Amino acid sequence: MLDNDIIDLFLSRDEDAIVQTSEKYGAQLRHIAFGILGDREAAKECENDTYLEAWNRIPPHEPRDYFLAFLGKITRAIAMNRCREKHRKKREMITCELTQELKECIPGPGYAEEAIEADELRRLIETFLDTCTQEQQNIFVRRYWYCDSIKEIGKQYHLSQNKVKSMLFRMRKALKHTLEEGGYHL
Repeated sequence: MLDNDIIDLFLSRDEDAIVQTSEKYGAQLRHIAFGILGDREAAKECENDTYLEAWNRIPPHEPRDYFLAFLGKITRAIAMNRCREKHRKKREMITCELTQELKECIPGPGYAEEAIEADELRRLIETFLDTCTQEQQNIFVRRYWYCDSIKEIGKQYHLSQNKVKSMLFRMRKALKHTLEEGGYHL
């Protein structure tokens, strides 16, 4: 079923919208949540929570052109919140590792709000990704959106772990340069 048809089901408050969304995107949503939580059962719960949140957000939103991104963002936020709750007193979250990797090239939210609108930051990141090869873009997104491990990425793209680490390091350095040229100074 096409995304527009699924959105129409949501807008008409037809519960089949959830069934169709699950069939089309369920595996991808679970993958996002699993990458953050590392727990298949918790990932399934995040997927289900995503459907409820989508039900509540459509309408007023009509994410016809970006439905998977819309769902992915919801899933990611839900999984991150669960991860924070689960590890509130522990500092062993996988996200700490990912945050540390990107910390040197992306400013914190307070600076972004004061210096440049969030759309400008998004535009700069998109501009940076446009300069990358398709493989580099995919690896960057697998690591920093889907939270895949270096080992998983290497296996998926038939690269050594050192090659993936090196590629990500160079990309973060280039991203930092792009952001600095765009007015972000770290």
